[in-house]
Amino acid sequence: MKNKNTLLLIAGLALIFIAFGNPFYIVEEGRQVVLTLWGKPRGEPITKAGLKLKLPFFEKVNIFDKRILEWDGYPSQIPTKDKKYIWVDTTARWKIKDALAFFKSVSNERGAHAILDGIIDAAVRDAVTSQNLIELVRSSDRIAEQREELRKEEEFIGEGALEIVKMGRDRIQQEVIQKAREDLGPRYGIELIDVRVKRVNYVEEVRLKVYERMIAERRRAAEKYRSEGRGVRAEIEGRTEKELKSILSEAYKESQGIKGQADAESARIYAEAYNNDPELFSFIKTLQTYGDTINQDTTLILTTDGDYFKYLTLSEEK
Repeated sequence: MKNKNTLLLIAGLALIFIAFGNPFYIVEEGRQVVLTLWGKPRGEPITKAGLKLKLPFFEKVNIFDKRILEWDGYPSQIPTKDKKYIWVDTTARWKIKDALAFFKSVSNERGAHAILDGIIDAAVRDAVTSQNLIELVRSSDRIAEQREELRKEEEFIGEGALEIVKMGRDRIQQEVIQKAREDLGPRYGIELIDVRVKRVNYVEEVRLKVYERMIAERRRAAEKYRSEGRGVRAEIEGRTEKELKSILSEAYKESQGIKGQADAESARIYAEAYNNDPELFSFIKTLQTYGDTINQDTTLILTTDGDYFKYLTLSEEK
């Protein structure tokens, strides 16, 4: 009887121990767990979802996310290589790759954010200070494809408008990611997926320079199109003028041919008329000469025996 009571006591104590010690825990999908005993990690991380067992009272369940997490940095004012100050605001995506290393190094997401603040900000600062402003503003030379040709048109180009983009914003972001990954290494158990520049704000002086550069680029592109249009117009006008001269030349040639034929026909008719009646022809031509040379204001002094006066004397004789 005494042994039975002892067993019942032990069973009751075990039930109380289990009930209040909570030996069961659940690992949800998208989560992972690190068990600690007296504050020290015990065993490997548990990444498979389901109902799990632990030592009641002694083991603690530390839950971490397996999904992709976000990091947002604080905007910071950074000088570029060409000494222009800008505000850079960055964001990043990361995940806990090794929960055990993560727990040992940073303990929780707040500690991870502190580590990411220092590493990513340093990588971004190094990248910005080593590049000119144009590299951070643009990713390629999408407008100035014929840069050497347009460089001659200086009257339409503002300061810095023809700076060549050697790297561009996208490549700088890739360098920031690579540098931050190297600094993170495997010791933090963090996998950095990507880093993006959300926004670049300029101080007032730089903002005006950027606007001037944008205006200059658009003017340069517009002038390029105008120049091409003027070239096409000159080509069309030249072709039209050439065709017009050709038409006028052909018309003049044809008109001169017609005139020549008419003069020849006229000369033939006059010749026939002269041969048929030379006296009549002489009389008509003399009358025409009178009409061409004498008017009401003309005074002539002629001898009576001149050929010019003979038809007048004939009319008086008659």
